[in-house]
Amino acid sequence: MTMNTYEAKQAARKANYETRAAQAQRQADAAHEQARNMAQAIPFGQPILVGHHSEGADRRYRARISGGYDKSFALHKQAEHYADKAAAVGKGGISSDDPDAIEKLKAKMLKLQAAQDTMKKLNALVRRYAKSDIETRVVMLVATGLIDEARARQLITPDYAGRVGFAPYQLQNNNANIRRIAERIKALEKVAERPETERSGDGYTYREDPQENRAMFLFDAKPEKDTRDVLKRHSFRWSPARRAWVRQLTGNSQWAARDVIRFLDEAATQQ
Repeated sequence: MTMNTYEAKQAARKANYETRAAQAQRQADAAHEQARNMAQAIPFGQPILVGHHSEGADRRYRARISGGYDKSFALHKQAEHYADKAAAVGKGGISSDDPDAIEKLKAKMLKLQAAQDTMKKLNALVRRYAKSDIETRVVMLVATGLIDEARARQLITPDYAGRVGFAPYQLQNNNANIRRIAERIKALEKVAERPETERSGDGYTYREDPQENRAMFLFDAKPEKDTRDVLKRHSFRWSPARRAWVRQLTGNSQWAARDVIRFLDEAATQQ
């Protein structure tokens, strides 16, 4: 399946973390092997000969062994850290930076709506046949084709509160997720409809890029500290890749950009 630009970036990010994890693990293994070989050079049970001319060298040698094992442990932890980061890539839900975010959110919302309809339908059957025997209720639920026998029996088994069917909170939570996703879709569609915007001032350019989903400030030279502080205070962060101060393009970022632009323009008039 062809990946879009965001998915390709995520795949590259994951591969980078995996490479760093493998490299750290190789270094950890090498440090451990070196320390182990050094330790084997010391006769088993051989103590440090206090007062002997070899005492200083022996202590330094043993310290190097200990340091080698410590280094191996630290590198192993580093390898685990990068492996965890690699595993986490793409697991944070649907990002607004994904060009296909709207379509993916719509597909997710359809699944949640289908689940809501299923829960309502099964709950209606559970109530309708509440006075029937267990087997009849199981047969009627399975006949819908929505659940299997094991799930049907589980559904008519009272929970800790004596409730059968799907609990009210399950429908409420699912419905809340549907509303939340619908709001995200609406917000992203509004962003997508915006034309690319650009305006220039004294030594800076402000740009809104709906395709990149970014609001950004580009400067002719490194901005002064007070300007950098204002940008940071308004959640703009320096992006070496874009050579710009950026944040995600939202209604809030547009308001923040207006404040930054006001500051920059006022600063220019005072010079």
